Amino acid sequence: MPTPHLRAKALEDVLDRRPKHTENTGQRISEYFGSSVFNEEAMRMFLTEDAYFAVRQAIHQGSRIDRKLADQVASGMKEWAASKGATHYTHWFQPLTGTSAEKHDAFFEPIGNGRSVERFDGGMLVQQEPDASSFPSGGIRNTFEARGYSAWDPSSPAFLMGRTLCVPTIFISYTGEALDFKMPLLRAIKAVDEAATAVCQYFDKEVTKVTCTLGWEQEYFPRSTRPCTTRVRISWRAVVRSSVIVRPRASSWKTTTSEASPSAPKPSCAISRRSH
Repeated sequence: MPTPHLRAKALEDVLDRRPKHTENTGQRISEYFGSSVFNEEAMRMFLTEDAYFAVRQAIHQGSRIDRKLADQVASGMKEWAASKGATHYTHWFQPLTGTSAEKHDAFFEPIGNGRSVERFDGGMLVQQEPDASSFPSGGIRNTFEARGYSAWDPSSPAFLMGRTLCVPTIFISYTGEALDFKMPLLRAIKAVDEAATAVCQYFDKEVTKVTCTLGWEQEYFPRSTRPCTTRVRISWRAVVRSSVIVRPRASSWKTTTSEASPSAPKPSCAISRRSH
C-alpha cells in the first residue's frame, strides 16, 4: 500500500476510534507491564551468565554473538516462551510494503520412529530465509534471485503475541541490500552514534556511545484564519493527559506559522500550553 494511502488509513482509524472497555484484572499495571517481553529480567532468569553478557554486549556495543552462545540464547528464549504457553516462533520484520511480515515455524522437529522433539537452536534464531520474491525490491535484483534473509536484531527484545514467540529481525537481499525499513534505521542510528560520540569527546573523553531516543514532537500553529492541519487533529486525539490543549482562534497566544494541508478541515483552531 502506498505511503499516502497508509497515512489516510491511519487518519481514518484515529478519527473513528472509540474508547475500549478493559476489565480490571485486580493487578497493578507495574505487576504485568512487560510480562510478555524477553527483557533483561527474563534474560537473567533463563540465560546462562555468558549468554546474558553476550547479548548485553551485542545490544550496547554491537559486538558479535558466536554460534555456541547463540544456541544458549535460543534455548533460554524457547524455555521462557514455552513457560508462557508458546508453541511457535516467527521472524518479524518490516518489508517495503509498508506493513509488517512474519515467517512462522513451530518448536517441532521429527526424530523418527513416530517421535518428535521441541527444537529452537541458534541457527533458527539468528537467520531465516523468507521468499524475497514476495516483497518489493526497488529493482536491485533480477526476479530469479528470490533469496532474501531475515536476521535477528538483538537490540529489539523478543516478545510474545498469543502463543507465538516474535523475534524482531531485519530483512536483507541475497546481495546484502536492505529490503526493509529497519536496516536503514539501524545504519542511521550507528552513523549518528559515531558522529555524536566524536563531538562529545571534544568535551569529555569518557563518552563512548550516544543513544538515539524517540519522543513526541510538539509544534505550535497559528491562531489566524488558517484551518487546522491534519496533524493537529491527530495529535489532539492521540495525546492523553498532555499539557497541550486546543483553544479557539480568538486566543492571544503568539505562535509560529505553518502551512496547512490543502485537504485539511475548515474549522480553525490554535494550540497553546495550559497554564499551571
